[in-house]
This record gives sequence, C-alpha cells and structure tokens, in this order.
Amino acid sequence: MTQTLPSAAAAVPDPSPDLLARAAAVRRAAMALGQCGDDARRGAVRAMADALERATPRIEAANREDLEAATAAGLAPSLVARLRLDGPKLAAAIEGVRQVAELADPLGRRLLHTELDEGLVLERITVPLGVLGVIFEARPDAVMQIASLAVRSGNGALLKGGREAVRSCAAIHQALREGLAGTAVEPQVLELLTSREESLGLLKLDGLVDLIIPRGSNELVRFIQDHTRIPVLGHADGICHLYVDAAADPPQALRLAIDSKTQYPAACNAIETLLVHKAIAPAFLAAAVPAFAAAGVELRGDPAARALGVAAAAGEADWSTEYSDLILSVKVVEDLAEALAHIARYGSRHTDAIATADPAAADRFLAAVDSAGVYWNASTRFADGFRYGFGAEVGISTQTLPPRGPVGLEGLVTYRYRLRGEGHIAADYASSARRFTHRSLPL
Repeated sequence: MTQTLPSAAAAVPDPSPDLLARAAAVRRAAMALGQCGDDARRGAVRAMADALERATPRIEAANREDLEAATAAGLAPSLVARLRLDGPKLAAAIEGVRQVAELADPLGRRLLHTELDEGLVLERITVPLGVLGVIFEARPDAVMQIASLAVRSGNGALLKGGREAVRSCAAIHQALREGLAGTAVEPQVLELLTSREESLGLLKLDGLVDLIIPRGSNELVRFIQDHTRIPVLGHADGICHLYVDAAADPPQALRLAIDSKTQYPAACNAIETLLVHKAIAPAFLAAAVPAFAAAGVELRGDPAARALGVAAAAGEADWSTEYSDLILSVKVVEDLAEALAHIARYGSRHTDAIATADPAAADRFLAAVDSAGVYWNASTRFADGFRYGFGAEVGISTQTLPPRGPVGLEGLVTYRYRLRGEGHIAADYASSARRFTHRSLPL
C-alpha cells in the first residue's frame, strides 16, 4: 500500500487553512467552468492534450525518477507496472485526452420536459457535479484521465497521487495548467495535493468537495469510505471470474482466459479465478496448464483441478484474493449453477465472463451475475472507459446505484429541475381551483 493512512481508531485531522483556501479556489473556478459553453470546454481539453505532448520529455524524465525510487524502495511489481509511464503508454494517455475533447457535451441535456399546467413547464437538465476529490495510488496517467474528464464535464478537481508517483504527477499537473492558461478555463480548476496531511484533510472538505473517487488498494478505499461524509464512488475489490462452460470452444476459451489474466495482470479487471465445467475440464486443462505456465502464471487449484494437472493447492482464502499478479485460482464446478453460486459468494461485482457456444447458458449467466460488467465470449480486460468509448474514465464503480462500471463523462454530471411559471401558486391546486395537466413535451 502506498498511501500511508492512520489507524482506524485515529481521528482524521481537520484540513489546514492552506488546503481550505486552495479548495475554495477550485470551487470558484469550477463554478465559472460550469458556465462555460461546449466550445470553450472542448477547446480547453484540446489545449491540455497539446501541452502534455509538448511536456512529454519532462514527464518521462520525472517518471524515470519515480521508477528508480520505487524500485529501490521495493515497491510491489504490480504497483511498479501501474507507475510506469513510458513513451507508448504516455502517448496513449494523451490520445485519450484528445478523445475526451471530441465526446458529446454531457451538460445542458434535457432529460424531462413536462407541462404541469398551462404556462407552468418543468425541465430536468444535466449540470456538473461541482468539485471532485480523487485519491489514487501509483498510476500517474490517472491525473490526465481525471483532469480531462473533469474539465469536459464542467467540474473542478483536487488530485492526490501516491508518494511513489509524486514527480510524475507534478510534471503532468504543471503541463495541464500550462495548457489551460491560454483558454477560457481558469487553471485553478485543477489542484494537486502532495502530502499525507492534505489527503486526509480532503476527506473533511464536505461543502467544498462533492464526490470523492479513490483508486487504489482495498485498504485505501475502505479507509476513505469509513472516514468521510462526502459521497464516495469506487470499488474496493476487483475479483473477476471467467467461467468455461461445458459448451465452450476450448481454443477460444483458452485465448480468453490467457488474455483476461496476462494482458495486464495488475489491472482490477484481470481475472483472479477460473471456473471450469467438469465435462470440459480434462480437455481444457490439458491445454490450459502448459499454456499458463508458458505465460508465467502460477495456477492454484481445488482438488479436482489438481487431479487434472494444476500443481499448487488453492486454499479458502484464494477464492477471495485479488492477486494483481500472475497468479490464478482454478476450480472445477459441477455445472453453471455452481459457477453462479461461487461468483455470488466470492465475486466483487466488478466484471465476470462466460465462455460458451450455448446461447441459453450465456443468457442465464448474463441475467444472473450481478456485476457491473457481465460478458459472453469476451475478455474481462474490456472493462475500461477507453475501450468502452468514453475516452477515459475516473474509475470503476461496483455499487448498484448509478453510475456503475467504468465512469466517464456521464457519471460526472447530475441534474437540476427547472420550473418556469407565470405567477402560479400551489394554493390554487390545493383548493381544486386548478388541475395539473402533466402533459409530456418534446425533449
């Protein structure tokens, strides 16, 4: 864990006067941003991408320093992978910022339009949330994703990265502000927090911050959920499953399993458990065991899986462990019902997939698994805002209330009711002098 947190019993300190002043400045800038039109916000995000491109050498140099320090400190390999921001990864992140600029404007959309009575018209219109507080570990590219989504959706942001990414985050934040300096958007709309005290103080900025988004370890997310009155969006666990059904195509299922585990094992949407129907398990595992070994994956199986070639034993704790590494638990199940029961018991409601050629089995799986993402014959690694076409994401939410899954622009807006009248008063309707028409009008 890279965010240093106090014990559960320790009190979270009040924010310092400096943090209060900076948060208030972000809120003022966010209020002005929320009044900016689509063209102004779109142009600001494009300018941010241009500035990041110009600052690429500076950002890469800062990231190399962070990587050297993290390696020397013995940071976990999964966190080092998230910390790394080399040329291709940085270029892809900047391209993500450009894609956010081209997304449709999420603000000012009329979701409801009703005539309550003649001359009394109600609208429900999308508006910005206000100010986001984002605390994340290791991933400096999150600064770019969140900043671009915040500005495009009319929100301010207080950003706090882990200490292992402090140089990278500072270089990115500087570039973003440089980009905004020549636009209609005030650079103060994006503020970077750098100390442990500031990250704790952020939790008590209710009234100035409207939503906190944690991206990091289970401990970090749960600590934040337990120590703030501000709404929290996020997920604590990423325990994802792939179920290989009796009717699966073995080569296709193996390809899905390898990608879901190894394409980026540190990601929260990588599978941690592979469930295999007993009818297909002998043939499937005969090919899967050497394939995973060749990919450097350690398999841990239940007794039935071990009898079919999985070398290491899986204990009870393995079914509820997010490895974020090249480790995969394997369980042979009797049928689809047992697979569904296992996912319901151990899953984190993040992303789960079925490999099958049977549409009926797939439909049952898609309907029964209560996760933010449920896939049929597709890798769980597709659970990503960029891949969904959102341009980027601020995080993935596993709560049942919206927003759910990868959260992009539409998850960063709320709505406001606007009522236009001509001197209408409620007493007229209480006395039956007038009646509501409740007539739907065009959106």
